[in-house]
Amino acid sequence: MKAVVLAGGRGTRGRPFTDYIPKAMIPIDGKPLIAHIVRHLSSFKIISEIIVLADFDGLGKQIERYFENNTEIKKPLKFVQDSQSGTGGDLIHLEKALGKDSEFLLWFVDNLTPLDIRNMHQFHMQKRTLATIATRKYRKEETGYAIVEDGIVVEFKEKPTIKLEMAECLGIYMLDSRILRIIKSKKTRKQVNLSYDILQSLSKKGQISAYDIGKQPWIDVDSPSRVEREKDLVDSIIRKI
Repeated sequence: MKAVVLAGGRGTRGRPFTDYIPKAMIPIDGKPLIAHIVRHLSSFKIISEIIVLADFDGLGKQIERYFENNTEIKKPLKFVQDSQSGTGGDLIHLEKALGKDSEFLLWFVDNLTPLDIRNMHQFHMQKRTLATIATRKYRKEETGYAIVEDGIVVEFKEKPTIKLEMAECLGIYMLDSRILRIIKSKKTRKQVNLSYDILQSLSKKGQISAYDIGKQPWIDVDSPSRVEREKDLVDSIIRKI
């Protein structure tokens, strides 16, 4: 199975940093974010190749240059130019690169977590759905909370882990390759969003599974300030991948 790292996002939340460096290159522990992700993916035997999808005519060229002389990655690494046609539309360009594999992993580059790819794949195969999305029900908060009774604070909870009423969708997917044909059917649109234009309708047909990561640490790396603010969380993830 091949893994696709979607690294073409504009990273608007990371400005002004991402006006000069792509979000994938946000530094973490002396290396860019994408280096940690690629290393993690390459550690699984189930992953045969890693494909990085980005705008290599623009800032994404920095990603390609970083890996030119990198000897840490033992799996084949391929770079594919995106089409600026949305998170779904860009995947059409992967059909040739994906070959005859029946499924592939899609990892949005701002997701950092020690996810067990093998377990997620087994879950995906058991469910026999067209897509499986990583989700979580527990989230560690960045701020403090108070327990209030009759308008009186009776206890403080400093950055607690809370259980969410709805499962939070993370940017990591296990996708059946047949989804590419569904995306092609939307080709008349200039922008095809994977979640809203493709997966939304499939969910109503019972074709989307949710792989719960439990209390495994996860962070949306949207900016260098987020990394600095959540240093303990980021460090705990880096130690596990």
